[in-house]
Amino acid sequence: MAAAVVPAVVVPRVWGQQGQAGAAKGPGQGQGQGQVQGQAAKADPIPALPGPRPGFSFANKQTFTYSVDWRVFPAGTAVVHFEADGQKERLTADAETTGAINLLFHVSDKFQSAFDRDKGCTSEFDKQTVEGRRQIASTLKLDYAQGKSVLDERNVTTGQTKRLEAGIPGCLTDLLTGVFYASSQVMEVGKNFVMPVVDPLKTVVVTMKVEGREDVKTPAGTFKTVRVEPTADAGVVKNRGQIWIWYTDDDRHLPVQMRARSFWGTITFRLASVESK
Repeated sequence: MAAAVVPAVVVPRVWGQQGQAGAAKGPGQGQGQGQVQGQAAKADPIPALPGPRPGFSFANKQTFTYSVDWRVFPAGTAVVHFEADGQKERLTADAETTGAINLLFHVSDKFQSAFDRDKGCTSEFDKQTVEGRRQIASTLKLDYAQGKSVLDERNVTTGQTKRLEAGIPGCLTDLLTGVFYASSQVMEVGKNFVMPVVDPLKTVVVTMKVEGREDVKTPAGTFKTVRVEPTADAGVVKNRGQIWIWYTDDDRHLPVQMRARSFWGTITFRLASVESK
């Protein structure tokens, strides 16, 4: 059971991390450098990341706190903070296991992302993960002028490092930011929109399917929402079974609930509070 807890406690796990695909129903070793040569050939070109809809603005300061459940068990908490920094928006996320789950498998993950407030393009995505005995620190930088992404990763326990590079087609969002960047888009039931996501050394086109409206009850209150299902033909989104995100059915499109269902069970993030701080 401990192995199944790992994806249960951090926001990017809603998009998914590396893993095996599972049936779902219902709503580095060594030290050195390597290089991945560009993007694999595809029949269809990578679409551009859509800019925020007219009139939308990211918060100058805002903090989301989520309770996290794995199956029927309380599993942890996740706190996501936005803060404006000139032309960039900086996003940080912290996730911790709690209670009995913490005794089985301790997880403490930290994430940071920076993206352009007007265009949405991610410039950097950092991760520090402590998952049981595994401790990894990584930085992914996107150099749009050079058309490449650079991943630097270090195993904190062993000291081993690696650097990998890959080509990028243009403006991209990342696995963490994408969940919240979607709030800037028009959401109409029955219509889809797409976002190219860096993952992390390839680009995956994620289709956001706006499926329907629901009332959703969370610790922060009951909200009228639109339910969105992210899907992809490849990459971690496809590999994590089914995913849904419930956004408030208003101009803010706040993500108040997130759920992933796969072979390891169901993980649900529910909004506990949202504060302008």
